[in-house]
Amino acid sequence: MKFTYYHCNINVLDLKKSVAFYEKALGLREEKRKKASDGSYEIVFMTDGAHAVELTWLRDKKTPYDLGDNESHIAFKVDDYEAAHALHEEMGCICYENEKLGLYFINDPDGYWLEILPQNRGNVEH
Repeated sequence: MKFTYYHCNINVLDLKKSVAFYEKALGLREEKRKKASDGSYEIVFMTDGAHAVELTWLRDKKTPYDLGDNESHIAFKVDDYEAAHALHEEMGCICYENEKLGLYFINDPDGYWLEILPQNRGNVEH
């Protein structure tokens, strides 16, 4: 038996804003979209070509999601760490930086933390 990672899901309040953020900040592109026939939800899969983040919008959700202590995150490796850092600095979305470890985190529009690592980092180092 072999399992293959497929996607992770996060719920968002403003789907258009979130799709634009994931496109600009991480270079992800929309792979597919599903809308409920009754309009109660819409799902967009954003992909890097190998992995996906599923953005789910729920019509009846009007208040921000409670992210608790926000200790969970999604990590991304990037081939040009300095350029990515400059882009995220320009976007004003860097929320935490650890220069000693050579990594930083950005916030998406709903406050989810996304870790940014240089491509040459080992798979599990922190």
